[in-house]
Parts: sequence; C-alpha cells; structure tokens
Amino acid sequence: MKMNNKTILLLTLLLIICGSMAHAQAPKLSPQRKQAIDSLALEKVRDLSKYISIIGNKDTPYSEASRVMDRAEELFAPDSEMGVSSLNSDEINYYKVREYFERLIALNYDKVKISWYDIHYISDLEPQPDGKFVGVITIYQRFEGSTDDGFTYKDTTKKDITIYVERKKTQISGRTIQFWDVMLGDIRVTETSA
Repeated sequence: MKMNNKTILLLTLLLIICGSMAHAQAPKLSPQRKQAIDSLALEKVRDLSKYISIIGNKDTPYSEASRVMDRAEELFAPDSEMGVSSLNSDEINYYKVREYFERLIALNYDKVKISWYDIHYISDLEPQPDGKFVGVITIYQRFEGSTDDGFTYKDTTKKDITIYVERKKTQISGRTIQFWDVMLGDIRVTETSA
C-alpha cells in the first residue's frame, strides 16, 4: 500500500498528539512533594544501611538478626535482588533480598563491619506510564571481614539502588487516605575496589 505525503503527515500529527496526551496524563510532583519523597527514599536507604550492619555483625544474636531481616525486607518491592561482588572475582552474583541477608549472616568471618557512605541520587525521579516514578540512588559500601587467626578482607563497592515511588491508599477510621510510598528495588553493583 502506497501512502501519499498527506497521509504520512496526518499519521505523524496523530502520533504527536497521542504522545502529548499520554505525557500530559502522567502524574506531576510538586517541588514540595518531590522533596518529601526524596527525603523518604534517602531515609529508607539509610535504614537499610543500619539493618545490613546489624545483620552482618557477628555479635548480633540470630533472633535479633532474624527480626531485623524481616524489617529490612519490608523496604523492598517484590522480587528485588541484591548484587554481591568480590575483589577475587570479576563475577557479580545477584540474590533475592532474603537470601542475601541469610548469606550475610553465614559469612565465614569472626568479625564483620559494613558501612555505607556518600548516599545520593544519581537520577531524578522519572514518571512511568503506570503512574509510578522510578529513580536511582548511589551508595558506597565498605566491607571489612576478619578471622581470629589474622585473615582480613576489605573492599569498597559502588552500588545503584532502584527506587520506586507510587501512590497508595489506606483506610483510617473509615476514610480512604492516599499517600506516596517509596519502595527499594534491585541493588546493582557498578564497581568494586580495594
């Protein structure tokens, strides 16, 4: 089928109009709302940092570590994965969140210290067609593990954390209240160094 220039122009205009309408329907965040969401996202990342430090600490009783794992899992969107790397290998392994925490508890060190620093957004929140927003926060993780016989391993890993922001509803005293919530997604390793 041969199209003339008029038909092509009409189809192009139609696509532009439809695209503009779809973009116009995407939710907008006021600067104040965006600032509140950014603060909540950074707070959840800091909470995760504390939880990982507690879970990885060999002095933490298993019952306490298990309770903290439950709390930490609540921060994540379903099926999220966390990346693990090592200076001894170029391979990066990804584990479901709970499995990552259980592997962290089982590390074969007598002392483990994990700290996060330089936590900041590297991408602004981008609207998605389903009404959610997605962004990325970068962190640096310092890992130090040692055994009683003197073996020590240390590395620093740069990780990107996907952030999902969506509008949710809850019932309070019979009234429906809408609010914005932040969930953490996959944590991808981007760089590992000594």
